[in-house]
Amino acid sequence: MSHAFIFPGQGSQHPGMGRELAENFKIAKESFEEADDALGFKLSTMCFEGPEEDLKLTANTQPAILAASVAAYRVLKTESPLSASFVAGHSLGEYSALVAAGALDFADALRTVRARGSFMQDAVPVGVGAMAAILGVENEVLAEICQEAAQGEVVSPANFNSPGQIVVAGHTGAVNRAIEIAKARGFRKAMLLPVSAPFHCALMQPAAERLAGVLEKVAVSGIVIPVVSNVEAKPNSDAARVKGLLVDQVCSPVRWDESVRFMVAQGVTNFVEIGPGKVLAGLVKRIEKEVQTLNVQDAAGIKALAEVA
Repeated sequence: MSHAFIFPGQGSQHPGMGRELAENFKIAKESFEEADDALGFKLSTMCFEGPEEDLKLTANTQPAILAASVAAYRVLKTESPLSASFVAGHSLGEYSALVAAGALDFADALRTVRARGSFMQDAVPVGVGAMAAILGVENEVLAEICQEAAQGEVVSPANFNSPGQIVVAGHTGAVNRAIEIAKARGFRKAMLLPVSAPFHCALMQPAAERLAGVLEKVAVSGIVIPVVSNVEAKPNSDAARVKGLLVDQVCSPVRWDESVRFMVAQGVTNFVEIGPGKVLAGLVKRIEKEVQTLNVQDAAGIKALAEVA
């Protein structure tokens, strides 16, 4: 039985995340205290109590999910003998995966993703960009739709989440045209997403450049568990490549579907989602029905792990 540890991205946040773990496990409490110290404000209070409005701001969301995910991972490591053949994360979750793999220091990762959130928000003025989910469409057909919708603007696939669930991002006008074209072609489930910026497309280039500057000052250590990157959908164990992959990730599509298929092909039978929500476990099941999924975000999840080990 081979395991992969997977870490959620933006959208999985909710007030109360991590609180039960912090109340029940000393290592989780200490992890949130470490996060507060690293950032110089009470991120823990925002995670445990909200308000949701603050938690939804990208510069807060990213470190909050990272902190909740790393706290849950550290509890797992102390309470369970489980080990992983691979780690992976969805967009922001790749930073949690890199902390778990020993590549990034927790405090460095927190500060980096807080900056990343600000940079991504600043890259495109509110209203200028958008994202939309288009369901039931094949990759090749979506490429045609994007090409037709662009009309000199940017619109491209941003997330390949699972078969038939693809998200596009770009200029608001182009994204709206893509929705209309998709509907005209019979794809009824095409809808705008409630996001504050068009992530993972060419409009994020200013954010990628600013992120590169921040990452220059961050130390990367040896990778102890191969990290399946969003950009390549295959494992990286080379510390020297981490920064480049993280910079490329900002403007590149998240190849989650391929990443999961790769891990399954390598013999992974159990996917353990570590951190808030169950979004990734749901996607994994849509990609590969035969595998087992578990979620570790509270004491019950930790208990369920003991039965697997």
